[in-house]
Amino acid sequence: MSKEKVFWLQPLEKLFEKFQSSAEGLRTHSISGRLKKYGLNTIASRQEALLLMQFLGRFKNPLVILLISAAILSAIVGESRSCILIISMVMISVVLDFTQEYRAGKAAEKLRHSIALHVCVLRDGKKQEIPATQIVPGDIVFLEAGDLIPADSRIISAHDLFVNQALLTGETFPVEKYQGDITAPDEDIGNARNAVFMGTSVVSGYGQILICRTGRSTFLGGISDLLQRQAPPTAFTLGIKNFGFFIMRLTILLVFFVLVANLFFHRPWLESVLFALALAVGMTPEFLPMEVSISLARGAMRMAKKKVIVKRLSAIHDLGSMDILCTDKTGTLTQAHIQIERYVDCEGNKNSEILNLAYLNSYFQTGVKNPLDKSILGFRTFDTDYWKKIDEIPFDFESRCVSVLLEKDRERSMIVKGAPENILKLSKTYRDKDQQIQHLDQKTEKKLHLMFKEMSQNGLRVLALAQSHVSSTEIKAAMEEKQGLTFVGFITFYDPPKKSAARALAHLKNKGIHIKIITGDNEDVTQHLCSLLGLEMPGVLTGSQILAMDDQALRVQVEKNHLFCRVTPAQKNRIIGLLKQNGHTVGFMGDGINDAPSLHMADVGISVDTAVDVAREAADFILLEENLEVVHDAVVEGRYTFENIMKYIMMMTSSNLGNMLSMAGATLFLPFIPMMPPQILLNNLLYDFSQIPIPLDNVDIESVKTPRKWDMKFIRNFMIVFGPVSSIFDFLTFYIMLVIYHAPKELFQTGWFIESLATQTLVIFIIRTRLSPFQSKPHPLLTITTLSLVIIGTIIPFTFLGKNFDFTELPLDFLAIIFVIVFCYLLLAEICKRWFYKSSFSLNAVNNRS
Repeated sequence: MSKEKVFWLQPLEKLFEKFQSSAEGLRTHSISGRLKKYGLNTIASRQEALLLMQFLGRFKNPLVILLISAAILSAIVGESRSCILIISMVMISVVLDFTQEYRAGKAAEKLRHSIALHVCVLRDGKKQEIPATQIVPGDIVFLEAGDLIPADSRIISAHDLFVNQALLTGETFPVEKYQGDITAPDEDIGNARNAVFMGTSVVSGYGQILICRTGRSTFLGGISDLLQRQAPPTAFTLGIKNFGFFIMRLTILLVFFVLVANLFFHRPWLESVLFALALAVGMTPEFLPMEVSISLARGAMRMAKKKVIVKRLSAIHDLGSMDILCTDKTGTLTQAHIQIERYVDCEGNKNSEILNLAYLNSYFQTGVKNPLDKSILGFRTFDTDYWKKIDEIPFDFESRCVSVLLEKDRERSMIVKGAPENILKLSKTYRDKDQQIQHLDQKTEKKLHLMFKEMSQNGLRVLALAQSHVSSTEIKAAMEEKQGLTFVGFITFYDPPKKSAARALAHLKNKGIHIKIITGDNEDVTQHLCSLLGLEMPGVLTGSQILAMDDQALRVQVEKNHLFCRVTPAQKNRIIGLLKQNGHTVGFMGDGINDAPSLHMADVGISVDTAVDVAREAADFILLEENLEVVHDAVVEGRYTFENIMKYIMMMTSSNLGNMLSMAGATLFLPFIPMMPPQILLNNLLYDFSQIPIPLDNVDIESVKTPRKWDMKFIRNFMIVFGPVSSIFDFLTFYIMLVIYHAPKELFQTGWFIESLATQTLVIFIIRTRLSPFQSKPHPLLTITTLSLVIIGTIIPFTFLGKNFDFTELPLDFLAIIFVIVFCYLLLAEICKRWFYKSSFSLNAVNNRS
């Protein structure tokens, strides 16, 4: 490893000199030059491509390449008009696709930047908050519990600084970091106790660091290609991919059939090839990526107005699919305005010494201050000047307590605060009513357990306090040295339920979402809260019961039970993982250091803007307000977005398929191709333009009452029913044109162009809703765009532009017949729609989608 990388072996003074920094931090005027030299502090594997390169990337689409090849071939054989038309259509399509998706992506990116990670730096001798991407080597950054380490750095000062660096070293437990130089030449980052590294997180304590390596120069940046493996595809992503393959196979089959048929009837080979390629374009949902991007981006912007920031756009679909939400209760179901109710000794008598010990423990411990700590510190102030902190053991979910070792008047005392059942296990003695130390016998221990249970059943959260006088200088030695703690009493808290919680939970239940509460608190307090909220939460599992079960047994129990109490972070992960294995789309709400793994594990990770950095980074959604009502609103938006995406897919699979089947069938009996390649392209372009406003469309309330899940079987069945319905009226049009009007080639192609455009475009008013089209109002822009493009398509044959597409003017009576056919088609489509949703043919889809 180069000396440049092993910065922790260099003296701290040398590093300050090297980066031209000082105890007052960098000067603001030097930052721009450093950013030019070192770049932004990001480990993105590649910078955003130039706009020109992004645009040119659109031409990598195989179908676009085929069409351009066909245009070149047309030019070679002298068909310059076809060449110009095909190139024009391709360019319009590509430019429109690129512009819309680029604007949608930029809008979504702006939302993500609004909740980007910030750090506290020292510049010009003053503290200031800046985005983590803007820090440079030489910056001095302040750390505290819950922070993500923004870059590879040397420690300037540290106070009980424990760091979780499992991402880089695989170490399970947090590692304590110290200031000072290392003399032994050890290049293993696991032994770099005076340095911290990008991507790791602070578990407890606080400190100052000197930034030494940023961005791709960090250790995380160096292995980012390994660490940044693509996340497993979501159900939505897989659904879109499978749909694409399904359409591609169908397209290849139809194109091959048409090509063979045309060559069999000895039609011009170039015309046949161009027709087959144009047919492929007509079958392909080339605007689907754009529709998805716009729909998701608009969904993200609508969510932002409802105080939800979307970090991963595809998660919007997952939110709409969510059928189980796992959440803690504090701050979500309760007000998080925790009030101290009582502080009593082992006899149940009020005792200020209990409050004093709790204050000292909360004041000197350097982990993230939870609501209970804040309540203790805000209740009453105690004089801490005479106390000196020696050491601490941060809170962990195994011991479920936090310990501090303090000194006063040369006497050392260890104060332990935590879950009563755990504190009682650690205690060997207790203080009686006269404050004398007595042996903790079974009778007294049982009495204390009953006191704890009674307080919990009354809805009070309870912490226990214990103390021990020791002589050790380190707390770990003190824990080993002591014969046991002395149990001193309880402190209880009341956290009233949120007034909005019961209403929000009822709304979520009405939307088909089951709530499962996963908490570190005990079952008595949790059940009392549920009773106050009027919640029926059948079944309770505790952490100890979960520990005794194998996965097969627990898979059954996670379905039956809705309360999971006294659980560890690992058990949270296990519960969420098994619910996913059972086929559920699982959401998880969390805001703590230990919630990050569960936020990653869930299909939908939800956190709040006040959460610690590691939780916010792991989440897919950030709530600007910790309220289940906001979650409900976000779920509805997710379902709106999914529903509008499905409208485009259903349009494509019904009307487009019908027209393509008609074209393929017409090649068997027509002496000419049913529509010229440029005419097909124009038809397809007008149709695609009409669908652009779909992401804006209104969605029926009935459509968002239940989770929305991707169902390929539903799409296939929908295609099987509605595709042939469209083809029936196409063939009726063929019959009238050929038998009644004896239409020549130009008249036939013009008549079918108008009929096919009208049927496949106007059917959106039928497909977009399960209700009658007169009961469900579309967005005005969708109505205007759709009708306008049908009118434009009808007028084109009567203009000079029509001559360029080999159209001819239609007799007015013939035009009237076409619109009668269109009306009959829409009427039959409405009848088929109602039958489809009522029949067993779509039963699987109905079960999944409504």
